[in-house]
Amino acid sequence: MNVTPAQNEKIAKITFSSVYPHYVTKVEKKGRTVEELHQVISWLTGYNKEQLQKCIQQKTTFKDFFEHAHIHPKANLITGVICGYRIEEIEYPLTRQVRYLDKLVDELAKGKTMEKILRAG
Repeated sequence: MNVTPAQNEKIAKITFSSVYPHYVTKVEKKGRTVEELHQVISWLTGYNKEQLQKCIQQKTTFKDFFEHAHIHPKANLITGVICGYRIEEIEYPLTRQVRYLDKLVDELAKGKTMEKILRAG
């Protein structure tokens, strides 16, 4: 499946604050904590808790969110299918980074260990 330029643009305009509550609900429903969610987001982006709160309060778009992030060097180890797309085949960097985040949240909700989620070892 190819991601179209229109889809890329749509993803770029989504605010982190509009998606964040869904991440929280998803992980809490499966018995995980907000602290674990923040750990996963921080690992991928380099944002600390205060910076995440600022992004939420300022309604930062995914475009700006990821432009200012420090993507973890092991992020390219995040592979698989999310939302019908194979992550490693997504060419547009921003869309791939958003899907990295989606995949990590899914793995957290599915009960994977933090070690595996954070690609340790």
